[in-house]
Amino acid sequence: MGSVPGAFLQTLLLLSAQSWGAALAGSPYHCEEPLVSTLPSSSFSSSSELSSSHSPSFARLNRRDGAGGWTPLVSNKNQWLQIDLGERVEVTAVATQGGYGSSDWVTSYILMFSDSGRNWKQYRREDSISGFLGNANADSVVQHRLRPPLEARHLRFLPVAWNPDSRIGMRVEAYGCAHRSEVIDFDGESSLLYRFIQNTRSPGKDVISLKFKTLQSDGILFHRDGRNGNCVTLELVKGKLILFINSEDKAAVAVRRVHNTDNGFPGKRACDRLMKGNATQPSPPGQGGLALGSLLDDGHWHTVRLECSGRGLNLTVDRHSRPIWAPAELCHADLDPEISFGGILAPGKPMVFPRKNFHGCLENINFNGEDVIGLAKQQGPQILVTGTVAFACAHPQTVPATFLSAQSHLALPGSPGADGASISFQFRTWNRAGLLLSWGTRPGSGGFFLALQDGSLHVGPHASPGQAQSGGRTGVGLNDGQWHSVSVTSTWGHLSVMVDDDVASTIHTTVPVGLHPDNAYHFGGCPAHGSGSDCSRSLGALGGFQGCLRLISIDGQEVDLISVQQGAVGNFSDLLIDTCGILDRCLPNYCEHEGTCSQTWTAFHCDCGSTGYMGATCHRSLYEPSCEAYKHLGHASGFYNIDPDGSGPLKPFQAFCNMTDVPWTVLQHNGSALTRVKGASLENPHQAVFQYTASAEQLLASVDRARHCQQELELHCRRSRLQDPRDGTALSWWAGRANETHTYWGGSFPGAHQCACGLERDCLDPQYSCNCDADRDEWTSDVGVLSHREHLPVTRIVITDADRPGSEAAYKLGPLQCQGDGSFWNAASFHTGASYLHFPTFRGELSADVSFFFKTTASSGVFLENLGITDFISLELRSPAEVAFSFDVGNGPCEVTVQSPTPLSDNRWHLVRAERNMKEALLQVDLLPPSTRQAPEDGHRLLQLNSQLFVGGTAARQRGFLGCMRALQVNGRALDLEGRAKVTPGVEPGCPGHCSTYGRLCLHGGQCRERHQGFSCDCELSAYTGPFCSSEISAYFGTGSSVTYDFQEYHSPSTNASSHAASFQGETTLTQETIAFSFRTVQAPSLLLYVDSFYKEYLSVILAKNGSLQIRYKLDTHQDPDVVDLNFKNMADGKLHHVNISREEGVVFVEVNQKTWRQVSLSSGTAFKAIKSLVLGRILEPGGHVDAETARAGARGFSGCLSALQFQRVAPLKAALLPGRSGRASVRGPVARSSCGAGEDAARERTHARAEYPGPVDEGKPIAGERRGDSAVIGGVIAVVMFFLLCLAAVAVRLYQQNLYTPKEAPPESHGTSEAVLRRELSVQNAAQGTQKEHFV
Repeated sequence: MGSVPGAFLQTLLLLSAQSWGAALAGSPYHCEEPLVSTLPSSSFSSSSELSSSHSPSFARLNRRDGAGGWTPLVSNKNQWLQIDLGERVEVTAVATQGGYGSSDWVTSYILMFSDSGRNWKQYRREDSISGFLGNANADSVVQHRLRPPLEARHLRFLPVAWNPDSRIGMRVEAYGCAHRSEVIDFDGESSLLYRFIQNTRSPGKDVISLKFKTLQSDGILFHRDGRNGNCVTLELVKGKLILFINSEDKAAVAVRRVHNTDNGFPGKRACDRLMKGNATQPSPPGQGGLALGSLLDDGHWHTVRLECSGRGLNLTVDRHSRPIWAPAELCHADLDPEISFGGILAPGKPMVFPRKNFHGCLENINFNGEDVIGLAKQQGPQILVTGTVAFACAHPQTVPATFLSAQSHLALPGSPGADGASISFQFRTWNRAGLLLSWGTRPGSGGFFLALQDGSLHVGPHASPGQAQSGGRTGVGLNDGQWHSVSVTSTWGHLSVMVDDDVASTIHTTVPVGLHPDNAYHFGGCPAHGSGSDCSRSLGALGGFQGCLRLISIDGQEVDLISVQQGAVGNFSDLLIDTCGILDRCLPNYCEHEGTCSQTWTAFHCDCGSTGYMGATCHRSLYEPSCEAYKHLGHASGFYNIDPDGSGPLKPFQAFCNMTDVPWTVLQHNGSALTRVKGASLENPHQAVFQYTASAEQLLASVDRARHCQQELELHCRRSRLQDPRDGTALSWWAGRANETHTYWGGSFPGAHQCACGLERDCLDPQYSCNCDADRDEWTSDVGVLSHREHLPVTRIVITDADRPGSEAAYKLGPLQCQGDGSFWNAASFHTGASYLHFPTFRGELSADVSFFFKTTASSGVFLENLGITDFISLELRSPAEVAFSFDVGNGPCEVTVQSPTPLSDNRWHLVRAERNMKEALLQVDLLPPSTRQAPEDGHRLLQLNSQLFVGGTAARQRGFLGCMRALQVNGRALDLEGRAKVTPGVEPGCPGHCSTYGRLCLHGGQCRERHQGFSCDCELSAYTGPFCSSEISAYFGTGSSVTYDFQEYHSPSTNASSHAASFQGETTLTQETIAFSFRTVQAPSLLLYVDSFYKEYLSVILAKNGSLQIRYKLDTHQDPDVVDLNFKNMADGKLHHVNISREEGVVFVEVNQKTWRQVSLSSGTAFKAIKSLVLGRILEPGGHVDAETARAGARGFSGCLSALQFQRVAPLKAALLPGRSGRASVRGPVARSSCGAGEDAARERTHARAEYPGPVDEGKPIAGERRGDSAVIGGVIAVVMFFLLCLAAVAVRLYQQNLYTPKEAPPESHGTSEAVLRRELSVQNAAQGTQKEHFV
């Protein structure tokens, strides 16, 4: 054995060895007696021995007789030491030594066990660790506790690695105690019925426990019938245990809901159908019952325990448990006092049952402490046995063989002759492809192959190089881990193959069978010597079979694999004989968030499609935790999937994000309409239950992350009170997130028992604290916003006072609206290398993730660290451009690093994501490609930590991080850095300086401004608005309209200008300017822009009569204007065009639609003096100094769309159209704000808009009166029509108020119509009163 593999295995297993004293100290009972030392020599056997003095009988621990231990003849991996313990016992620990006084010792080994000395099973820890650490010298004792213990009669030690400078040498001991065993053997046609004695029934809990072993994949373990079709059945189906439960319909539905099954459990009368023999075969796991366990038909003992108590059941199979909801009556009153084991026994019911009876052994059947097998042995009256049973367990002598790798090979003598041949065998595997059997591997000399391809069996003749494979296929999904039988028969030139004894699956093919010197059948991969090269050329890239074979028969004679193992028959390589080493790597399913697990012989894989998660185990979310996070990725308003707990158990949900300065998350519910209530009373209350677009848990997580949440509640009433005036009893109330009752209303606060008008003392009747309590005959309202976050969202509204004559109420609940993300900006600043924050221990035994932002100017520092006894996890900035993720789960230290092409110590925020799971470790920094490292398939898996989690430093107070960290999430849970920083020396809460990172999000000249939590974009000097200055200000100009922006008054040149025109003061001379705008029109000629000065100099941008764009500069009153004519196309074509103009002294640069540009030199001057005003549209006072073309265009003005207009640092459209506009801008004629210049992207964004938004709506909200057409002419017409309609509406409202609403018998109305009627009724009433107020807090 080479030193490198030996060192690796020693590293792999070293930390798993435990001291014997410590291991036994926690033993719950005394089961630690030596089991080997007193055994006779005949109990020891081995694969071989170096000499008689190295025989296995000298392999007792601490013995020095003979040569001082067992040593095989040849030291290789095919050697083993076997011990017969005399009877089946419980083994709790094993220990090893090397050969006494020698250099022979084993550094690692595998432990196997068996009841019969055949069909061995490998003992594994953690469901993956198969090896044990051995010795580092000849004399020390290394002991291992077996958790869980095993029960067996035979033990076998298989050396894997040994002293590379010497031989294998072993002395061993096993520790444990006697195992009590009562067994019963069922032959597949027998069963046992156990009837309860009344005093054995436990009133609080029923427990059934037993062990079973079988080689059959199907059979009923037990069945319990009941009344009304109720029953419980535990059945083995395809090697899995499935618990079928049938109770009342409600129970079945509840079980389906909990376990997300589509078809549910058997129907109400399923047990009756089962008894009558017309029930179908059980559905696959997940469709017809609770499935647990796998590969349970391996001929080894498996433990089962079913507990039924309270409102639930718990099924345990071996080490795996799963709870399931069930009604309490199912355990007791609804089930008969009898249980049938091994089959369904129905005394007095002459029926044939379609279910298979169990064929195998049951051990220690116990029901509520009663020994059922003991009662059967005593022929107690409680027991009824049908068929033949035995109280001893038979041991079928089936010898399987495990093909460990694609190079595993087994050659058995034989050759098909002219009179024919037959071969049969059984196999099981997870691999979709692999060579099973071949004969005559030399191309052209006759021969065939049998191989798995895509889960089907492919048979055909060997092909010559370059020739396509021919033959046929049969079977589907043969890589499902089940045993499948194959029968191959041949006559001269013909081959028939049948799978699973299904005649319909038989395929026939023609195969030339000639003479071949290699008279052997080859199972598995191509042989390593001889004809191996011919085989490889013939089969191409097809690898060998990995899996188990058994029951190999050639020409009707079963092959004795033990003889093969002993070298008497055939030959083999890389095989384990007398064991099937198949593992179900999908049990338990390590694919998280409902990911689908699939597997090969060596690994499992997760399909994360449609789960909303990604990664090797579907651990990390595809989505951001909040709208705030989406905003800082630069996203606009719209619908987004939100995952507030990241990798936690909550699924993502869809919400609307309104991207204002601090984003809002909007969650709708099913009751957003205005609802009228009549006839409600205390005895017959009206109750509205609100279902949101997210679950209660998702809502709670989102509310807890937010900085502020609110929900508007409208309450309208007519003779409908909120509380009884006699005693203050609540007559209406609402329920919050925990279904708790509240009697304060919108605009008020918890405990106030009043409405907003009561707080502000302006209720309609000052005697009451709510308008509704005035009990008036006309409509009154209490409207406001609920903003106590701990009570939101509203889940119910109850109204009880609407049954008196003339009494009615109406309500409307708005969506839940939450602003910001308190975790996203939760930050701490670390000022000393010795400071750190500490949190509870990092919990991530099987999978874990960490994410955070950091910024620093330091070259290195530890971000976080958590330690265990030997395990640890650490994240650090190792150098200015390198982040390292280190951990150890028992396989030795592992490290993943990411190298950045630029320094990370640039005082900008950088995002770090680290994940460790069963498959891999991953590290990603910002948007750099993630770095991964695969985990060993058979290594340690559990990360076991016990110290506190240190953030920003280490327990040793060394190599601490200097800088800022924020938004720290561990396993989807946000950690409060600011809260801990407030009480920690050397650390401060918060961290300034966000614009260096996020300033790039401020577009179109917007300026980034720092805030305590985050930043904002100041769009004051930009032609755009919105949180990122990305929403253009656009306007439709009707015929004859204009916008004028005055820079300054001529008579006061020294007067300070506003921030809009800071550069235009007094006699300021412009030697350069930049202009940008977009337009859309069909009118020519048109004036787009005109800038005038007090010295009669001007600049005009017009469309000429032919639609060409002209820029006219007149910077010298004594010369004609310079004209830049872009006559390449007609731009009055109704399409959106973008224009950029830049002048530097006498040179003008023009760019159109970001591709057409022109450079022109001016002759009229280089300075633009004393700017007076800027005009868009019609020039009202052109003056005589304007040239004819400009005057003609100015007289017609502009009709169409102007957008995003910027002149230097002035945005005239923004000044004219936004609320609180500057006094410098004036509007004449029909000019209306629009989104006409937004383009297709913005149009798509607006499709996300909802009608209701919290707070100041910016991007994404359609503006009232907004037009979406493209025609400028239509725009002007509509503006005039709208004005006329408004006047008409005002007259109509006045007339309507004079004829107050008279109730009439209304016909049935649609939902929308009834709400509209009620709205009109309320608006008329409010208009008449003129005193109603709405409150928002």
